[in-house]
Amino acid sequence: MYAVIKTGGKQYKVEPGNVIRVEKLNANPGDKIEIEATLVRDDNGNIKTEGKVQAEVIGHGKHKKVLVFHFKRKKNYKKLNGHRQPYTAIKITEIKA
Repeated sequence: MYAVIKTGGKQYKVEPGNVIRVEKLNANPGDKIEIEATLVRDDNGNIKTEGKVQAEVIGHGKHKKVLVFHFKRKKNYKKLNGHRQPYTAIKITEIKA
């Protein structure tokens, strides 16, 4: 059984027991959250377009640094910037169709 959820402008395929990193949510570690599922497929192969996914917040953190480098040739212009996107790690506990 798996489901497709949408959070933070992205879609994720999840199964019970998966740990995924999503865009930062306003929830504390240990909280239980419920996310709308856009698609649910059960073990028999039946597909439903509605459902809910129960998850538990594990913690917060930051992804690896992404370097952004701007360069203009012949003008002696160089600029280096770094960015670390915050995330929330969640563990999928249950899928309800």
